[in-house]
Amino acid sequence: MKKIMNERLPISKSSPLKARFFDYEHFTYPLHFHTEYEIIYIKEGTGTRFLGNSISQFKAGDILLIGSNLPHFMKSDEAYHLGNADLRVKGTIIQFEKEFMYYAINHYPHFLKIKNLFQESQRGIYFAAGSFPKLQDLIEKIPLENGLKQLMLFLEILKEMSETENRQIISTTDFVNETIYDTARIDKIMSYLNKNYTRNVSLDEIASFAAMNASAFCRYFKSKTGKSFKNYILDMRIGYACKLLLMEDISISQLSGQCGFETISHFNKTFKKNTGYVPSQYRKTMLSK
Repeated sequence: MKKIMNERLPISKSSPLKARFFDYEHFTYPLHFHTEYEIIYIKEGTGTRFLGNSISQFKAGDILLIGSNLPHFMKSDEAYHLGNADLRVKGTIIQFEKEFMYYAINHYPHFLKIKNLFQESQRGIYFAAGSFPKLQDLIEKIPLENGLKQLMLFLEILKEMSETENRQIISTTDFVNETIYDTARIDKIMSYLNKNYTRNVSLDEIASFAAMNASAFCRYFKSKTGKSFKNYILDMRIGYACKLLLMEDISISQLSGQCGFETISHFNKTFKKNTGYVPSQYRKTMLSK
């Protein structure tokens, strides 16, 4: 059985979704899955998409909605691997947590079409190139927004998708998602990190907790999350910092220590690298929306 990476996307601490543009020489991420739903808009590029039990071509203009834990990967055509600077793979990715508006979607009749959309997405949904210009336009706008405006725009995208009758389900009706991974061990590790990430958790400590040596743990952790242990911890701390910046009136220096950073300079540098803002600018920008 081909190994499938369980990608962990740390998005729920600061926001229920992440939206970004991408511009690659070619797609590189291996076959993987994640609990979050994902929308991919291919603005430029051609290749082969592997999604559920379907293997098909993708081209510029295609839009995909990928359900929670659905194995997938994109492989660019060979021409994109030959160093031709004129060939790029470009587009937009939106990733949102599985529990996004869970109660409303599952209990209010207003959201019935979106509920059906999410159910269909467990086999993957394809919106053919050239057929949905309004949807393309909405998707390209969302990385440029933040806060409540971004969430409102996202709901508009889901509404447009759910009301589109000629969307196509990708995997066949007999597809059963049999993704297998080491649930007990990785969940135990994640539970430990969720309780301790704001203090200095050493590699030896977490490896010992997982009953592994340090080298084996590093390989295991990256295979399950797609990130190094160090970077994953930093992502968790920055997510927590984003939350505190919007909820508590404390100084940046106090906040950096509360999130597990030993120096404010390290906190400021890491925060800007992850969010594009220095902490004070992030707080001002988000609270002004």
